[in-house]
Amino acid sequence: MLKPSRIFLVGPMGAGKTTIGRQLAHAMSLEFDDTDQEIQRRTGVDIPTIFEYEGEEGFRKREMKVIAEMVERDNIVLATGGGAVTQPENRRLLAARGYVIYLACSPEQQYERTYKDKNRPLLQEGDPLEILRQLNAERDPLYRDVADLMVSTEGRSAQAVVKEVVRHFEES
Repeated sequence: MLKPSRIFLVGPMGAGKTTIGRQLAHAMSLEFDDTDQEIQRRTGVDIPTIFEYEGEEGFRKREMKVIAEMVERDNIVLATGGGAVTQPENRRLLAARGYVIYLACSPEQQYERTYKDKNRPLLQEGDPLEILRQLNAERDPLYRDVADLMVSTEGRSAQAVVKEVVRHFEES
């Protein structure tokens, strides 16, 4: 397989999309970008502030606009937000415009990686582990549906995951 010029990372919060995305982009001589970081750059505020003032619906509208623009860029590894796949238009664009990799991990692993992070608005109310389990039940089928490749990040270093993905492209 030729190295794709557009690689889109999907998966739950805490799966490692940003960390792995940066390293994968470097390893494959591509640029890296992150939809959440782009939304924060454009608005000048953090994600929790957007959720506070516009709710999840307002945030998802901003996210759809950013994804629609960013999937047109070439030579990119793009990390998407955990909930990006909840919008059918995002799934359609990601699948149509590039190679989608689902970075998967358990809700328990997500919890270990995110429980101290105050920039996770969906985890600020109620039992975070139960919320992660519920989100996983809802979103896992959507991640699987849009993915060209699924890679587990469970208990693995970013470097190990990047090596697996690079090897996949070299061997395909």
